[in-house]
Amino acid sequence: MTDDSGSIQNQKTMLLQYVMEQGWELYNIYSDDDYTGADRRRPEFNRLLRDAEQRRFDIVLCKTQSRFTRELELVEKYIHGLFPLWGIRFISIVDNADTANKGNKKSRQINGLVNEWYLEDMSENIRSVLTSRRENGFHIGAFALYGYKKDPDQKGHLIIDEEAAAVVREVFTLYAQGYGKTAIARMLNDRGVPNPTEYKRLHGLRYRQPATKNSTLWKYFAIADMLENEMYIGNMVQGKYGSVSYKTKQCRPRPKDRWYVVEGTHEPIIDRPLWDAVKAIREQRAKPFDSGKIGPFARKVRCAGCGYVMRSSKSRGRHYLQCCTRYISKDACEGAFISVDKLEQMALAELDRLTAEYLDKDELARQIEFCTDLQEQKLHLQSEITANQKRIAEYTKGIRGLYLDKVKGLLSEGDYLEMSRDFTEERKRLELAAADAEKQIESIEKRIAAGDDRRVLIEQYTSMEHLDRETVEVLIDYVTVGKRIPGTRDVPIEIHWNF
Repeated sequence: MTDDSGSIQNQKTMLLQYVMEQGWELYNIYSDDDYTGADRRRPEFNRLLRDAEQRRFDIVLCKTQSRFTRELELVEKYIHGLFPLWGIRFISIVDNADTANKGNKKSRQINGLVNEWYLEDMSENIRSVLTSRRENGFHIGAFALYGYKKDPDQKGHLIIDEEAAAVVREVFTLYAQGYGKTAIARMLNDRGVPNPTEYKRLHGLRYRQPATKNSTLWKYFAIADMLENEMYIGNMVQGKYGSVSYKTKQCRPRPKDRWYVVEGTHEPIIDRPLWDAVKAIREQRAKPFDSGKIGPFARKVRCAGCGYVMRSSKSRGRHYLQCCTRYISKDACEGAFISVDKLEQMALAELDRLTAEYLDKDELARQIEFCTDLQEQKLHLQSEITANQKRIAEYTKGIRGLYLDKVKGLLSEGDYLEMSRDFTEERKRLELAAADAEKQIESIEKRIAAGDDRRVLIEQYTSMEHLDRETVEVLIDYVTVGKRIPGTRDVPIEIHWNF
């Protein structure tokens, strides 16, 4: 159950009364307050699914099917798929959905389809409203930028938070005077100035939960982001990230030409002369690594102590990777440091060992291992095809049922055409997925017949003298580097390969 209508208590009362009338024993009430039926991450919803899989009850009761989910995909997956396998009956009181009644499966599918349309329409309407507000310079974010706070008298307007704004002005001033970003971070940390997240927490303001260690400290990247943010000169900048679809909360970065930028929407913290001075210094210092060539391990190496990506530096013609967290505070991290040459040689040595181990493996054992992996992939694809064919048959039957309902006058011509079109499109999608899986199985069977061809690929990476960026991208997921072992020149590293 959810509380997107504000009547959660009424729903509980209705369901409890129904349970008593039926003489059933109540196992638990799963209630996600302030969540919508479109949110798959509802904590109680997911707890219900876990309990259902463990067969802790045999009936799921909701006010309406949409209280369980508004997504047709989840209706098919759980109500029509897994719940019957787990021996669980699904009932919704108001719209008469009941999996014990085989005759109303079509009705449940139509409910799911209507709810799916509702979600998509609602998402488009909300997106349209938010886009309009962004284009007109209204702030729509859940969190105000550090240095500002939401205006209590005007929705969508930001006002200066003087205490935090003083820190912002100091950061810009110090950078304009020649101090580096790491040095500025250390100065703030040494004085005990809380970073933006900690500041908001201490003042009871809304903030995003940090996901890393040392979350109360100022970091290099926090300073860098601040110095580039046009919000501090009074311009509203929004839309840097966009959701993948209305079905997920996942967001991805958007290209800069798709951001929403409106000038002069709020009072600036930084004046134009200071902003221009800082911008000029940033552009002058932004020199490309190694004459424009990106380092082979760029963004691939993390400090084992704090988890932060190690930054490149250059000294006496040699390139190094170092964790800068140790420089922002005395006790932040022990720090990791390694030369790019040393890391490259260690990676090459490990690669040689792994390739030799693979190539020395008994041919028969390797071939058995190879075929076993492919057979598992084949079985998985065959299972997908079977599931898709079952759903294709259900959609075909549903289309026939819709036609009969139209003939009987239960559905209007318009509703029939709209519903049958969506059913047909979904069936076509499943048919294409099944056909694609069939092609993958054909490819796997050819690979099994041809034998293990990985030897040819692996031989490309034997006895290499250097690693370029392209090879590192193909072979390595990421590397962790620890602090040098005292009394030795050994630096512990751990390479996470892509194979």
